[in-house]
Order: sequence, then C-alpha cells, then structure tokens
Amino acid sequence: MLRSYVFLIAAIVAEVIATTALARSDSFSRLWPSIITILFYAIAFWCLSFPLRVMPTGVVYAIWSGLGIVLIALVAFFWAKQSLDLPAILGLALIVCGVAVINLFSKTVAH
Repeated sequence: MLRSYVFLIAAIVAEVIATTALARSDSFSRLWPSIITILFYAIAFWCLSFPLRVMPTGVVYAIWSGLGIVLIALVAFFWAKQSLDLPAILGLALIVCGVAVINLFSKTVAH
C-alpha cells in the first residue's frame, strides 16, 4: 500500500507541475511551458494508474484532485503572488479535511 501512496504523491506533484506550466504556456503558444505541461500530465496519469490497481477509483481521484487543488493554490499564492481571501482559504482547508477523513476513517482505503 505504501508504494501506491508514493505513486499517488508523485502523480499529484506531476499534476501540479503540469498545471503550473500550463498557466505559463499562454494557450500552448510558448514551446517550453507547453512541452513541460504535456510531459508532466503524461507522468501524472502514468503514476496515477498504480494506486488505481489497489484502491477504489473514487478515493484515488478524491485524494489526487483535492490535494492537487490545494497545492496549485499554494503555488499560485507563493510563486505567482495570486491572493487568497478568507473564503478561499476556508474552502481549501475543508478540502484538506475531507482528504484526511477519507484516509484516516474510511474503510474503503485498506490501511
């Protein structure tokens, strides 16, 4: 199960890199950000295929998308200087709480 989580974390990190590059690709008109986007989305989906072998699809997707959303928001906040207001911060905190509840208490995730 540890291997599945390692691949899931790698998928999340790759997706965050891809999405960050996508924002810089200027609608795929800039070469290097476009290449990074395509490459890292491919890596993200490849890595995502491993936890899907042993974990329920809904749980994997909830963790992947939830933590991806939070990390993208943090990257945008710190790197791109995009501000987050209180409702956005609270919403992101709820996403993190939801992912934690799934991992800590759900019987659908084998521990």
